[in-house]
Amino acid sequence: MKKVFCIGETLIDFIPIQKEKSLKEVTGFERVAGGAPMNVAIAIAKYGGNSVMLTKIANDNFGDYLMDVLQGNDVDTSYIIRSDEGETGLAFVSVDNSGERSFNFYRKNTADLLLSPDEVKSEWFNQGDLLHFCSVDLVESPMKQTHIKVIDRFKKIGGIVSFDPNVRLPLWPDEESCRRTILNFLPLADIVKVSDEELYFITNINKEKEAIKSLFVGSVKVVVYTKGSDGANIYLKNGEEYEDKGFKVTVSDTTGAGDAFIGGFLSELVSLEISNENLCERVSENHQRLLTFANASGALTASVKGAIQAAPGKRHVLNFISTQRATTKRGENEFCNKF
Repeated sequence: MKKVFCIGETLIDFIPIQKEKSLKEVTGFERVAGGAPMNVAIAIAKYGGNSVMLTKIANDNFGDYLMDVLQGNDVDTSYIIRSDEGETGLAFVSVDNSGERSFNFYRKNTADLLLSPDEVKSEWFNQGDLLHFCSVDLVESPMKQTHIKVIDRFKKIGGIVSFDPNVRLPLWPDEESCRRTILNFLPLADIVKVSDEELYFITNINKEKEAIKSLFVGSVKVVVYTKGSDGANIYLKNGEEYEDKGFKVTVSDTTGAGDAFIGGFLSELVSLEISNENLCERVSENHQRLLTFANASGALTASVKGAIQAAPGKRHVLNFISTQRATTKRGENEFCNKF
């Protein structure tokens, strides 16, 4: 089975027990394993995929907990390096009455940022594997250089590279350094997932279609554009465009919803015998399957609290889709028969 390597941060999210309060007002938190690449790896594994976490984790109590969570969710941890240098990153997340979040991060000397290029072996990766990365660990660090090495290796062997910018401005010295870094890494990806909130920040273009078109630089062949409760679109380099309206749910916590979305998308994608050469063709042929499954994954995750705990299994997602679309029974049966 093809492997999906997820490179980057693992950390601890502290979620307020009291809802609809600012961080300064909260008196109690629940500990939740997090970090976008980790969330994606777990989602892929829950959907039956072969996901691998590529990072460095501290030899502290929180690091032990992160390893337990990864292994408990069937993510391959054999490539993870444990280290006495650095500590586990922490993120305190405040959730307002609409389910939207704000963050306070503590990760100036975290173990994940210390993963160096010489600790990663090129022979780990094979043609047909997929690499997924985000922007949080692209700050100036050994880990940034490790990203460059791993991406370069994937390009040389013809692997597929997926990039979710996942903008977290508090982790950057300033907005421009974040934007510039994202734009530098963007051409290296084959697939780019971007949210409606991130599109203008990254491109500085007000018109939506024009902004999305500007993302097709370098190797980019597929842009997946997420719009929260309004669903998502797929744009292909050849000009094709597909849309799915998504699912309406009562939002509890949007933490990890975008990660569940792209985890669902990638897990379905790697089951389609894809290659760099046929990527656009496979996405075009299976656009409805990919978007529907990804949207359902994100919606289910947003409907409950906690990113990792919220990630559903594949059968749960399919049952949710079947229930939500029972009014279009014929189309739904045709959809489910493809799985």
